[in-house]
Amino acid sequence: MLNLILFGPPGSGKGTQSEKLVEKYGLIHLSTGNLLRAEIDARTDLGLAAKKFMDKGQLVPDEVVLGMIACALDANVHANGFLFDGFPRTVAQAETLDAMLTERGNEISLVLALEVSEEELVHRLLNRGKTSGRTDDNEEVIRARILEYENKTAPVARHYEKLGKVVHVKGEGSVEDIFQSLCKYINAIKVF
Repeated sequence: MLNLILFGPPGSGKGTQSEKLVEKYGLIHLSTGNLLRAEIDARTDLGLAAKKFMDKGQLVPDEVVLGMIACALDANVHANGFLFDGFPRTVAQAETLDAMLTERGNEISLVLALEVSEEELVHRLLNRGKTSGRTDDNEEVIRARILEYENKTAPVARHYEKLGKVVHVKGEGSVEDIFQSLCKYINAIKVF
């Protein structure tokens, strides 16, 4: 089973690249952001609670996110693998994900870390905000999200680096060039 984590700060292109990787490798796309936004759109209690955190650029509590991930793993036991997009965001989440996968006889195959400059991230997200309708796409919240990422999420890469599973990929350039770089690393691991 091929289990990938696509890693990078908000605006690094995870969503765009995820779609292409899911199609190419036949993976189940687990985007916590998309799952949470669906809950918000449906105006569920979970979605409304999550929205309060997201609107401030804060992370949604672990128990909410981990419950969604466990349900998705159990609902797709015959999948070719999973692409985790926007998860794990903390070392505690990474350790819990590792344990969940181990319980199911699996592990993370590779962590693909997209690297993009802060100014490019802000530029991309401000442009997205012009058409997305997302209330969190304004400069103050964007910079708070980037800082939150640096403080809490970047250490996740170090967790997986200790396991020799991280590759750093330049996340600036054409969508196709970035995609080809990602595929080169995935194809090299030969787990599928």
